[in-house]
Amino acid sequence: KLRELCFSGEFPLRGGIRILLNYLPLEKALWSSLLKKQRDLYSQFLKEMIIQPGIAKANLGVSREDVTLEDHPLNPNPDSRWNTYFKDNEVLLQIDKDVRRLYPDMAFFQRPTDYPCLLILDPQNEFETLRKRVEQTTLKSQTVARNRSGVTNVSSPLKTSPNSLSEYEVLPNGCEAHWEVVERILFIYAKLNPGIAYVQGMNEIVGPLYYTFATDPNSEWKEHAEADTFFCFTNLMAEIRDNFIKSLDDSQCGITYKMEKVYSTLKEKDVELYLKLQEQNIKPQFFAFRWLTLLLSQEFLLPDVIRIWDSLFADEKRFDFLLLVCCAMLTLIRDQLLEGDFTLNMRLLQVRIINRVGIGGNLGNL
Repeated sequence: KLRELCFSGEFPLRGGIRILLNYLPLEKALWSSLLKKQRDLYSQFLKEMIIQPGIAKANLGVSREDVTLEDHPLNPNPDSRWNTYFKDNEVLLQIDKDVRRLYPDMAFFQRPTDYPCLLILDPQNEFETLRKRVEQTTLKSQTVARNRSGVTNVSSPLKTSPNSLSEYEVLPNGCEAHWEVVERILFIYAKLNPGIAYVQGMNEIVGPLYYTFATDPNSEWKEHAEADTFFCFTNLMAEIRDNFIKSLDDSQCGITYKMEKVYSTLKEKDVELYLKLQEQNIKPQFFAFRWLTLLLSQEFLLPDVIRIWDSLFADEKRFDFLLLVCCAMLTLIRDQLLEGDFTLNMRLLQVRIINRVGIGGNLGNL
């Protein structure tokens, strides 16, 4: 019944997503104890992965308790805590770069949260926060990018105009913006999952989840948006992480296989359009990669993304449903595609859907 209500949009995402993503059981009597356990666990993650590595001692933080003769900042040993610290900084810089520009068409992520993490922002604690790590890292003047191949590229950025600097302004001490919370979630996830760590695009997956929880009208749920988002994001990534691992692209669980399924599904639903795209040698890789990897989160305005996710997560065969949505997006512009040449069609397919069609009641046409 819950799946039916969520799929039809009668039970909004914020109400059922914790259940649909297997964070909460159906039995409501179990919620209280489970939520406390998970939220305490997340607090422990913060202590172990952000607070403890950032503990600073005397001399304005110049000396650190973990500097010893055996382990120090110049230690090349891969098991060195300092070596790990500096590698973590590379991941952190990429996360920081991506979350600052999350949903730039809305101001929400730049605004301060009503529930800043007191564990992190307590002025009595002397440790290096993620904000300080970004500001103080020796790589802060460089751009760091990690692609799906796992390759980290470091390059000097282009000079920015004075107006662009405002995008990166942070709030005063004691406050934190929503994007900083998202940054923390992604950093903890990367630390706990070193095999995949962080790959560009994960920010687009966690964004709608966090927005849903952080805008909950129930203040008790809203207060714990960070921890709840982390666990729901982790559960969702367990289902889609193969999309972010390049070595799995050509396997049956990889993104290439899923993109080919978009065309095989289109062939069943609209063979004329399928043949047209085949004739023009327009491969699904040219446009469907972003659609599938990011679960359409970049194709529509955020409220529409959340509405689509209502149905997506409620469907037991959720990723088969995603293929149908992708096909629906193609058939909505079939007339233009059938009339267009290769260049026009490529341009049409690669632009965000919201820039050319509204979602309206189109889900009902599936």
